[in-house]
Amino acid sequence: MKKLKKLTKSEAEQEIDNFFKNLQDKTPEDIKKIKRLSMKYNIKLGNKRKLFCKKCYFPLKNAKIRIRKNKKIVQCKNCSHIAR
Repeated sequence: MKKLKKLTKSEAEQEIDNFFKNLQDKTPEDIKKIKRLSMKYNIKLGNKRKLFCKKCYFPLKNAKIRIRKNKKIVQCKNCSHIAR
């Protein structure tokens, strides 16, 4: 197993920001690793959470978005999970 180097919290934040700048070519495994990194260093993802599916971690680049009764509904194209 590969040993990970220790990061400071600011280095981890910078790595997370760089990851989300180029999300289009990322896999669900990469997103899981970044989410785990943010949980380890207690870094909130904030609005970045809305860029991937909560269930399958697939990037929501072409998700189905609807507005109904003043609620935004986002449906994942990969697993059909609905987020409101």
